[in-house]
Amino acid sequence: MNEINIRRSIRRFTDKPLTDMQIEQLLKAAMQAPSAGNAQTWEFVVVKNKNTFLKIMNIHPYATPLQTADTAIVVCGNTRRERYDGFWVQDCSAAIQNLLLKAVSLNLGAVWLGIHPIQERVDALSALLELPKDIIPLGIVAVGHPAEGYENQYIDRFHPEYIHNEKWSK
Repeated sequence: MNEINIRRSIRRFTDKPLTDMQIEQLLKAAMQAPSAGNAQTWEFVVVKNKNTFLKIMNIHPYATPLQTADTAIVVCGNTRRERYDGFWVQDCSAAIQNLLLKAVSLNLGAVWLGIHPIQERVDALSALLELPKDIIPLGIVAVGHPAEGYENQYIDRFHPEYIHNEKWSK
């Protein structure tokens, strides 16, 4: 529960690079996610080129964490591997969550930058990364060593009023 409790969106990073092993560990964690029908519809594009980061920031108005991130991991759904139509979104979301939690365990910072379902972002990022037609970018995870106050501090987000038993109740 520790990684779940202390995970935060980190948007500023130091200039210390990630190691290949750290990137591999992030991707291994992502690929351990559950998927509908065990289809494992995810694909990953690892981007480290700062010029590509600039182009992504022109596509995505909230991608400014890429100004200081070392690595961007673009998580995409491969619709050819789907067993159940449309569930690639859930598969890839679970993969992103695993990746974010693994970043915490490695003392790294990360933030999820949404792409899908905003078609303009999907189309522009697909063109930039030369993605095949049946590969759809869901999100980008900017990763690096955190520069901002990243205290391993638990913030209670439990809200009993969000829980409804058997039927909707207030």
